[in-house]
Amino acid sequence: MKTILIIEDERDLAELVAFNLEKEGYRAMTAFDGASGLEAARSQLPDLILLDLMLPGMMGMEVCKILKKSEKTAAIPVIMLTARGEEIDRVVGFEVGADDYVVKPFSTRELLLRIKAVLRRSLPDRPEGKILQIGQVTIDTERHQVGVDGEEVILTTTEFKLLLNLAERLGRVQSRDLLLKNVWGYNYVGDTRTVDTHITRLRTKLGPAGDLIRTVRGFGYKMEEH
Repeated sequence: MKTILIIEDERDLAELVAFNLEKEGYRAMTAFDGASGLEAARSQLPDLILLDLMLPGMMGMEVCKILKKSEKTAAIPVIMLTARGEEIDRVVGFEVGADDYVVKPFSTRELLLRIKAVLRRSLPDRPEGKILQIGQVTIDTERHQVGVDGEEVILTTTEFKLLLNLAERLGRVQSRDLLLKNVWGYNYVGDTRTVDTHITRLRTKLGPAGDLIRTVRGFGYKMEEH
């Protein structure tokens, strides 16, 4: 049974979401402010977090940033729940490590589909472990670990899948739409900036080795050795 933590200050909404999650066979937990949500995430290590953007005390963006900087919680996928649907809010959400973004009001069906898609991405889907070595970058597919020059790099599940997708197709250009399909599992219609934002963050985390990921203007990205 997958555990989902709901961090949402609207109690009626949090309880409604929890009710529907439990009907679908999930174990639901609730927290009603950022600080208690952060503590619950650290102590319970849920399989996924639904995180409201506007929270009392500590904003959802700050909670997400703290979670993604900690080795203990960095791999927990986060779906942002917010009434703010402007593009800049989505971009900032992805920049701090959110895996998806759902704008209120949302349908229960849409939310459940998003949850299933994100959880599917977070599961190991390659039974045969292997080590990929590309330049300074080492990718251990069995352990879901990445290293640069022997130093481990902490990536989110989505960042890891994005890097692996490019690495397994070394030298081949991947369009943004194809990356959305292969990594996210469904299409963000007209929102290919999701890919751009994650590529930028991935390059930053890889440091100088981020140059292995090349931009193909007007099309997408590829990974190639220098």
